[in-house]
Amino acid sequence: MSGYEDQTWKNVLINENSSIQDAIINLDETGLRIVLVVNNNNTLCGTVTDGDIRRALLKGADIKQKISSVMFQSPLVVNNEIGQSAILQLMHSNKIYQIPVIDDERKVIGLHLLDSVTMPKTRENNIIIMAGGFGKRLRPFTEDCPKPMLPIAGKPILEHIIERAKTEGFVNFIITLHYLGHIIKNHFGDGSRWGVNIRYVNEEIPLGTGGALSLIEPIPAQPFIITNGDVLTGIRYSEILDFHSSHDAAATMAVFKYELQHPFGVVRTSGLKITGFDEKPIHRSYVNAGIYVLNPAALGHLIHSEKCDMPELFERIRMANLETIAYPMHEPWMDVGKPEDLSHAHNFFNDPR
Repeated sequence: MSGYEDQTWKNVLINENSSIQDAIINLDETGLRIVLVVNNNNTLCGTVTDGDIRRALLKGADIKQKISSVMFQSPLVVNNEIGQSAILQLMHSNKIYQIPVIDDERKVIGLHLLDSVTMPKTRENNIIIMAGGFGKRLRPFTEDCPKPMLPIAGKPILEHIIERAKTEGFVNFIITLHYLGHIIKNHFGDGSRWGVNIRYVNEEIPLGTGGALSLIEPIPAQPFIITNGDVLTGIRYSEILDFHSSHDAAATMAVFKYELQHPFGVVRTSGLKITGFDEKPIHRSYVNAGIYVLNPAALGHLIHSEKCDMPELFERIRMANLETIAYPMHEPWMDVGKPEDLSHAHNFFNDPR
């Protein structure tokens, strides 16, 4: 990756005792729009951009001052294990063009640059977001706010979903609305502020996660993704879409492994005879993650404006002898369904995979 693997990032290192003028010269010479301020041990102290310097000069700073007087001391950083898609998402979400790479001792080992991160190809496939639910379990938080608009880490859940998909090249979205749908529509409009296209489907009455799809017109020409509007996940939408296509499936459901530990020791018996013991066994099973891929023909198994949930739709497709498959997830995933989930959801973004 340019600016990282080719070592050009070393040109933007500047000692904390350097002056603002030294930083200006460095910015002009490298053209990378950032300097990384380090101490004598190469430990990152902060970052300075051209904008930082311009703002400082406007406030009366002298170019002879130490660069440390104007540097940003808490820049966003990553380690070298973070993948390109996550890097791109961080840059897009935080509206930044560079992210320093550091090791466990906070020593600089690289620099990611926006124009050197491979931009994803545009995906014309629709992403349909189910956002019409009442969010009854989250009251009182949802009394005046639809659940997908509850703020997590500074922005609505729905916005996190759209921005994450955008980093993978998805630009076409359909949002299904019912409860307080005008709030969602007023916030996102046609999506142009996010560089995407958003259409809306209004449910006059709740139709379930599957039934709402019967209202979509025109029917998508390509396989499309559906996600619940209250799901936070590290899944790559492009990968589940490719998985669906490579398996010639009619319908694909993302599933997440869920573990439930029995609170007591279990006694195994055969009649009156004890045959063994399991001390607080753990039951593992896959649960519906609320993310799906469907072929357009799958909509033919719905009746217009009739209630239907996604598991029922999958069963109809399966009974028609069409391929329905599971996509096992290993990425972070959580359903924001209860009040206690809101605090956990903020911690979700500590893992940017």
